[in-house]
Amino acid sequence: MTSEKKMMLAGKLYAAGDPELVMLRQAAKQHIYEYNHTQPLENTKRTQLLTNMIDCPSSDAHIEIPTRMDYGINIHLGKHFYANYESIFLDVAPITIGNNVLFGPRVGLYTAGHPLTAAIRNEGLEYGYPITIGDNVWLGGNVTVCPGVTIGDNTVVGAGAVVTKDIPANTLAAGVPARAIRKITSSDQAFWQAEKNAYLELRAK
Repeated sequence: MTSEKKMMLAGKLYAAGDPELVMLRQAAKQHIYEYNHTQPLENTKRTQLLTNMIDCPSSDAHIEIPTRMDYGINIHLGKHFYANYESIFLDVAPITIGNNVLFGPRVGLYTAGHPLTAAIRNEGLEYGYPITIGDNVWLGGNVTVCPGVTIGDNTVVGAGAVVTKDIPANTLAAGVPARAIRKITSSDQAFWQAEKNAYLELRAK
């Protein structure tokens, strides 16, 4: 018999009240509680707790407290990940995030979904679709990413956006629902390089 956990991770309907899943969520809640109640200067302790909660081979992720996760074990982070305050990871399906990714405050990644039909929804059956975020992505404050979404490399999503569909690489997107506004181009690179040069000149004075 296929376990509810395997069906959950495969994107199939599964019973959220399954004892194994309940146990895993309770364990995650305990870990998150300990993480969120660390002292401000306990950076080493937070790093160790986070390493035990999620998959981050580089061990250099920085997630401000408080944060929330369903399981933690289904979150896979690349190098130099940063999430500002009150991030939410509903990781009933895999959440995969690339290198050098920034989250503003209150960003939510929601892989979880419920059947549209009330009769089936009321039986406690749920589903989850994975979320994938590429390298060098910045999600502004209060961005919501819905189940099954992929966001390409180098993309920026404006504050308050609700991302319901895939966003390609090198794109500035915003809105509810989020849509591509324009490409991020060499003109943007030239502008910000000039800003950096001005910064360096001021620092040198």
